[in-house]
Amino acid sequence: MKSSVVKLGLLQSRCTANPKENLKKTLALAEQAAKRGANIICTQELFRSEYFCQSEDHKCFDLAEPIPGPSTQAFQRLAKKHGVVVIASLFEKRASGVYHNTAAVIDADGSLLGIYRKMHIPDDPLFYEKFYFTPGDLGFRAWRTKFGKIGVLICWDQWYPEGARLTAMQGAEILFYPTAIGWHPKEKKEHGANQHGAWELIQRSHAVANGCYVVAVNRIGHEAPVGGDGLEFWGQSFVAGTSGQILQKASVDKEEIMVVPVDLAKVDVTRTHWPFLRDRRIDAYGDLIKRLID
Repeated sequence: MKSSVVKLGLLQSRCTANPKENLKKTLALAEQAAKRGANIICTQELFRSEYFCQSEDHKCFDLAEPIPGPSTQAFQRLAKKHGVVVIASLFEKRASGVYHNTAAVIDADGSLLGIYRKMHIPDDPLFYEKFYFTPGDLGFRAWRTKFGKIGVLICWDQWYPEGARLTAMQGAEILFYPTAIGWHPKEKKEHGANQHGAWELIQRSHAVANGCYVVAVNRIGHEAPVGGDGLEFWGQSFVAGTSGQILQKASVDKEEIMVVPVDLAKVDVTRTHWPFLRDRRIDAYGDLIKRLID
């Protein structure tokens, strides 16, 4: 009988200003995760560069690449070599003037199953993503991989229960969130604990509400590519169980390869005993498509 246990590989690291170095490093980390038994490996958000959205600079569009492209091809080779599933977060150049924040989903045979384009695009101080990214137009998606059915969302998507729900409704057993989030150094003392707590809590709640596993993969390090205070990324990548419990969490400031076993059989058990999907009042939710209700 085939085991229902799957090992998840989370790659938490620092990024430099050199995209080739970052790609080489992330491939090496993925290789190590595979050798440690990981079946599904997820990178952090936009791992090929420092977090360039701290400013609006047209030169940063040079960081983008097509999908399929050099990075997806490199991860496809790695996936096929080790028989692992890979989720790679990339800056996609779709066409001149049209760019996306995109995750490529690669199956264990090296095939590119598809892509997810970030749906919710923030525009906050030092997170000027609307300048760079066209909102996703592929909707919320789930893929059947060799090691289970997975969904992928990206960073700012983390705050929206609708995205998690619509992905889980397609049968996703694990939700992956490649992430780049941290503190404004001047705000950390006053607001830091609450900011991080809210980030972790909302994602754990997605696990509870949907009876699935949730995986958040964040970067670490202080980055100030345009000067000023920059951002201090808070790391603390984690895996939440089907009841929202933290199964494993990384440190605030250390590079780590986390390999976390999860039992996909618990998804069915949780959804049966806590039948939130069954008891949804789909006849009463029509107003969710409105911005506000008067």
